[in-house]
Amino acid sequence: MPPISLPPVPYEATAVRPDWAGLPAGLREAVAARLGGPPVAVRVAGAGFTRGFAAVLTGPDGGRTFVKAAALDTQRQLADWYFHEAAILARLPAGLPVPRPRWALTEAGWYALALDAVDGRTPRLPWDPAELDAALAAYAEVAAALAEPPAELVALGLPRLADLARDDILWWGEVAAGREPAPELPAWAPLPELVALESRLPGYAATGGLVHGDLRVDNLLIDPGGRAWLCDWTWLCHGPAWFDLVSLLITGYASGLAVDVAFATHPAAADAPADALDVTLAALSGYFLTGAAAGPSTASPHIRAHQRWSGEQALGWLAARRGWT
Repeated sequence: MPPISLPPVPYEATAVRPDWAGLPAGLREAVAARLGGPPVAVRVAGAGFTRGFAAVLTGPDGGRTFVKAAALDTQRQLADWYFHEAAILARLPAGLPVPRPRWALTEAGWYALALDAVDGRTPRLPWDPAELDAALAAYAEVAAALAEPPAELVALGLPRLADLARDDILWWGEVAAGREPAPELPAWAPLPELVALESRLPGYAATGGLVHGDLRVDNLLIDPGGRAWLCDWTWLCHGPAWFDLVSLLITGYASGLAVDVAFATHPAAADAPADALDVTLAALSGYFLTGAAAGPSTASPHIRAHQRWSGEQALGWLAARRGWT
């Protein structure tokens, strides 16, 4: 098993967000009207890598609502993401471990989306094996429900993972061609083999149902009963379910757990090509490591360090599987 490795900053403390008082008065009044009065408690979310408002608001009646909000002028892309997520959440099959939308509004130049508040917390790292099992079980449930994409979701014109891979995920080929600066790599890392492996992802990703597209530990919550919930559905796309499985298990590898077995025995990997795990690890290692070398980000002061850590874990797992030293 690999040695346990922890991220540079806990995932529940990566976000820099405005607090309730920092929102425009008109937006606060509109949200309060939906809650039945001003919130009596506000718990701002610490996880994530954006500067949008995100918090659990407790209304005067004790009811809890999770609200995301972004400015339409300075955070237009983020507001568009929230709008898109609302459309997806409203169309996901019933009964899944997914927060459901309640309402949305535009006020004072901001867009706000309200969801059911999950009574849960971000999984702790290193993973507790029971919590990782819960996350894998929740994803098996979701993957089965999305294996045959519901027509109402298909009608949204969702992107295809194969296209996203070509446009945004595959970077080792760019590094090898000199079009992208090379990140720091161990001497043993064979760039030509990394290029060859990642290049297979678009072909492999051309089939499948719908996948979450951003399944990471900070997009999960574990409730008091031990059930895992999948959050942040902006990146739903057409592709094979095993892609999500790899992105989730990278933190399992960092926790020293038997992730090869977890991948091989998960129902989402039942039809995966024999080298799908290696291909995805190669692609994600390049995606994260080149992203980490891109310079400071205005989204979160911690995003580059987390990208570097994630890329190192993906590359380390791949190296262990292929005997690179």
